[in-house]
Amino acid sequence: MSFRRRQFLQILSYAFGSSFILPQNELAMTAQNTAQPASPAPPAKADAKDESGGTKMEKVAGIGGFFFRAHDPKALGRWYQQHLGIELTPTSEAGPVWQQEAGPTVFTPFPETSKYFGDPQKVWMLNFRVRDLDKMVAQLRTAGIEVNDPQSYGNIGRFARLHDPEGNPIELWQPS
Repeated sequence: MSFRRRQFLQILSYAFGSSFILPQNELAMTAQNTAQPASPAPPAKADAKDESGGTKMEKVAGIGGFFFRAHDPKALGRWYQQHLGIELTPTSEAGPVWQQEAGPTVFTPFPETSKYFGDPQKVWMLNFRVRDLDKMVAQLRTAGIEVNDPQSYGNIGRFARLHDPEGNPIELWQPS
């Protein structure tokens, strides 16, 4: 692997592992000057205490990436870009990075026997927050993608389900 490519991949790892994603111009500038990180990590507070008197637990700041196997990664990546507007990991320094909006993220392990994902061979499901569920559902249906009718769940919000071309379950969520 060339030195320049290795530097770029290290920068991407740093950016995706941080609590932020570098804007394109900062990513390019950082790639040229890797002697110093784009943003130094905040100083650690080793003596921080929680309410019970113990050391406060460090927590992750968010999801920095989602990586999964696919039968045809290029075609599946294009499908996510075309229909859901998700930018893939850039292949060049100037490539765009998917910028997520701040908002709630749920993280829930399900029992192995759960039927919630549909196909029992599928072990994960993506849940994407959307601003306008009806508009997103209409857009997907116009593209010939089968989407279940949106369902409301009280103060949690509205949900609709679909599958990507490889059968992976996707849930769209418009929070209340």
